[in-house]
Amino acid sequence: MDDRQLLRYSRHILLPQIGVEGQERLLAARALVIGAGGLGSPVALYLASAGVGNITLCDNEDVDLTNLQRQIVHRTESVGRKKVESARATLAAINPEVKVFALAERVDEKRLETLVAQTDVVLDGSDNFATRHAVNRVCVRLRKPLVSGAAVRFDGQVAVFDLRAADSPCYACLFPEHGESEDVRCAVMGVFAPLTGIVGSIQAAEALKLLAGAGETLVGRLLLLDALAMEVRTIKLAKDPACAVCATA
Repeated sequence: MDDRQLLRYSRHILLPQIGVEGQERLLAARALVIGAGGLGSPVALYLASAGVGNITLCDNEDVDLTNLQRQIVHRTESVGRKKVESARATLAAINPEVKVFALAERVDEKRLETLVAQTDVVLDGSDNFATRHAVNRVCVRLRKPLVSGAAVRFDGQVAVFDLRAADSPCYACLFPEHGESEDVRCAVMGVFAPLTGIVGSIQAAEALKLLAGAGETLVGRLLLLDALAMEVRTIKLAKDPACAVCATA
């Protein structure tokens, strides 16, 4: 690190759990963020401000006026622009040292194979089970840590799935691919604006800890947040021995 970097990241470096070595790991790290919306916004902002060296953003949508209530990486003048391009501009203004790759596409599983293979951590902020399960399958196959978040109405959840740990469950252990779960989207159900910021910030924190090698993560636990009552609880997640995705992986 040069003198400017030492100054920029000084508050991280002061933390003994991170220090110079941990910050250097962040600078050399590669993160893949699925979605540049309500969750992807705070995720990308904190990863960039913390100095994660390479960030790839995937989202095929344009910025809409209804997004601005919660998608804090975008600005009013970005309406009509691709979300990933809007986000890249904002991140460049915050930390021009970070390399941001903007992919304005809805990535399928084959594309994910290539992207995930090149990254150190995956953060899923998508809003549908098809994408979530595709991301999970690839992360399981390639043994890449996955930080998953969801937010709708006043309810949020965060979990980390890391198959590098033998006892870690995967996303399909929690939500089986052929289960009865239905997509619940904020476009229909609504979402409390700060909830996406809280959930996305927790996702970013978990990813930064994974990359820096600091503390304990949410592997094997599901964090549940009720923002209406402002209650947080965690429940243990067990690996499903019959899981169709990770049982034989």
